[in-house]
Amino acid sequence: MFPLSEHVAEREGHRTFYLACGAEDAPLIVFVHGWPELSLSWRHQLPCFASLGFRAVAPDMRGYGRSSVYPRHEDYAIERSVEDMLALLDALGRERAIWVGHDWGSPVVWSLASHHPERCKGVANLCVPYIAQGFTIDALVSLVDRVLYPEAQYPAGQWEYQLFYQENFAKAQAAFEANPRNTVKALFRAGNPAGRGKPARTAKTRRDGGWFGSAAAAPDLPIDRTVVSEADVEVYATALARNGFFGPDSWYMNQGPNAAYAARAKNGGRLRLPVLFLHGAYDYVCATLGTRLADPMRRDCERLSEVTVASGHWMAQEKPVVVNAAITRWLALEFPELWPR
Repeated sequence: MFPLSEHVAEREGHRTFYLACGAEDAPLIVFVHGWPELSLSWRHQLPCFASLGFRAVAPDMRGYGRSSVYPRHEDYAIERSVEDMLALLDALGRERAIWVGHDWGSPVVWSLASHHPERCKGVANLCVPYIAQGFTIDALVSLVDRVLYPEAQYPAGQWEYQLFYQENFAKAQAAFEANPRNTVKALFRAGNPAGRGKPARTAKTRRDGGWFGSAAAAPDLPIDRTVVSEADVEVYATALARNGFFGPDSWYMNQGPNAAYAARAKNGGRLRLPVLFLHGAYDYVCATLGTRLADPMRRDCERLSEVTVASGHWMAQEKPVVVNAAITRWLALEFPELWPR
């Protein structure tokens, strides 16, 4: 069993904290978390891939944990986080890596592949599919299932919550910060098959006046131990209480810059390297099964593999064995040269 070790990479005043596991000279795989997570989110993946012969690394992204926190929305544009990851790769002394992303970490990984393919051996992403024009509200709304989300009732479909950030940022931030522990418990919950065919909760965020409706804070729910433990909740809550939600929420506030950045991708945004995508069967926000949401990815990824996982959005934590197996199989098929002989 390989122990986790803690590290810091610094460049021009920016600090990236990261966890690492495995031999330092082993093939590199970097796991990139999303909202509102931490390097901790990959706790089930790091020792697994270290034991398989990889150097497994997971950073805290900007605005999170022990990495740098910034005071402006524009500091959280995708391009800034891509720069952070390239600097991390340089600090690790590597030219290329396998990159794995989830939630907002996925657009970062997709952008690494589309703007810097020379720094990627291959990319794998959980839940959030590739959209060459950028992971923006305009692109997402154009793919909404209008049978499930009539435009008159849900103008932005399940993406209504993203507009809520733009219209009521301070209110959204305050509700999450009112009780970070309860926020974590309310968010990190397993997927529910009973939700299939029903509007996602996020579709009602603007209508109800917030993530938690009229309440100014998250409800006090029991921990969903199929996703997180008591110790996990404490780590998440402590980090979010210390840093606040301004940084995490600001990732939603860069629609224009993110679209402009996507437009500068190489090869017209087409990805020619090996790509793995894991669908969450019970992820009703990033609903990629039976909808058009994954169609742009299938059009623009030339070497795409797809796997469906019977989980909700927090896939790597809810179904780690299945996720690890899917990534392992893809690595074995696409990169046999990386395996120890």
